[in-house]
Amino acid sequence: MRKVFLSMLLICLFVQFVFAVSITVYNDDLALVRDIKDVILYKGEQKIEIDDVSSKIDPTSVLPKFLSDADKIDIYEQNFDFDLVNTNKLLQQYIGSNIEIEKQLPNSSKEKIAAKLLAVNGGIVVQSNDKIILNPEGEISLPKLPEGVRLKPTLSWLVNSKIIGKRQLEVTYQTSGLSWMSDYIVILDKDDKNLDINAWVTINNLSGTTYKDANLKLIAGDVNIVKNNIGPKRLLMAKSGSFDSANESFQEKSFFEYHMYELGRKTTIKSDEKKQIEFASAQLIPINRKYTYNGSQMDNFSFSKYSKTTKDFWQQSNKKVSIDIEFKNDKSSNLGIPLPKGKMRVYKNDGQSIEFVGEDTIDHTPENEIISLNLGNVFDVVGDRTQTEFILGDKSAQETFSISLRNSKDEEIEVEVIEPLYRWSTWRILSTTDKYIKKDSQNIVFKVKVPAKGEKNITYTVKYKW
Repeated sequence: MRKVFLSMLLICLFVQFVFAVSITVYNDDLALVRDIKDVILYKGEQKIEIDDVSSKIDPTSVLPKFLSDADKIDIYEQNFDFDLVNTNKLLQQYIGSNIEIEKQLPNSSKEKIAAKLLAVNGGIVVQSNDKIILNPEGEISLPKLPEGVRLKPTLSWLVNSKIIGKRQLEVTYQTSGLSWMSDYIVILDKDDKNLDINAWVTINNLSGTTYKDANLKLIAGDVNIVKNNIGPKRLLMAKSGSFDSANESFQEKSFFEYHMYELGRKTTIKSDEKKQIEFASAQLIPINRKYTYNGSQMDNFSFSKYSKTTKDFWQQSNKKVSIDIEFKNDKSSNLGIPLPKGKMRVYKNDGQSIEFVGEDTIDHTPENEIISLNLGNVFDVVGDRTQTEFILGDKSAQETFSISLRNSKDEEIEVEVIEPLYRWSTWRILSTTDKYIKKDSQNIVFKVKVPAKGEKNITYTVKYKW
């Protein structure tokens, strides 16, 4: 008998664990909720209601399923009531009925006045002792809460049961109001050789309900959604420098064409709460510093007769040199897991404390890809870009540019100089003082050394034909 009791107890504990609420949250204001509710059934038609659901459910996505004896329970109708109670709706239920108004008197006593409610739209109108009173002073008391008024969003079903007793109803639905993103804290070492990453998941719950002791999964990836118009405990750091995934942290795995991160413990996500959970951490990730100069500041352009033939087209010169840090998301760099999109805030350790030095966002980044973070513009390095020659031919144009980079630092640096060839699609470099790389069909890049406390000049001539 004792063995039977222990077996039943273990089964109950197992069922309780399996049937907790589960939430799968996507990046773009979408979540899939799976909840299990105990319902009491009797024979015949009856109404079943669940009132602790999201207020932003997509009603067309709701899937009810009885986990046992489903063939003996017919579901006829399904309703989602989200028109919740408020002052105006309550008062409308009592138009033409008697109410009570409690008024505060100057001597601190209170006077109760019996009245009939006549109207509520555009202001409250009551009748008391044959007098019509507009917007009466005092607190209005109602006899009781009218039937059919909803205090919470409610899912309900009309069912016909052939059985009696308690059964478990699994309810799955999609809802908006739940989203997540990644936040990364990046700390550079004193010498700018390595960095540490601490990754956090931020979950924003504006769905109108609390999910207690939920099994949590996150989906990273660009999931196509058809829009419609219906209304911390700190985890262990990686001892060897690689990403650590303790049993209570997020476990990553491929899922269809996306990536899934499943939390190894239950968590409660309260209504109107932003919750942060540590996602992973890594140390000693080697980095490269990258200086970039785009003197024209032209990233996107289209060809036209004006751009081909006008000497002064886009001749402004940007003086700023930007600074990026780059690292590879691979195992040899102590990373090597798919990183969900989010913001990376970068700090630098000066040996005594850390200070903020810039931030950038990353997209969903697979393993073995390069991550580049633009942190801002360099203080001690400036550039100039000047057109020194322009010759317009019958079906051609030729121009020469001089680019100057000045370095006030105490060390030599390498700068990538980006030059867009924006006049026409057919071009040829006639002469250049430095080697260049053809980045793509319309951009070339010079990688040059700029000496400490010194200057570097680049000159090139390009000819366009059309």
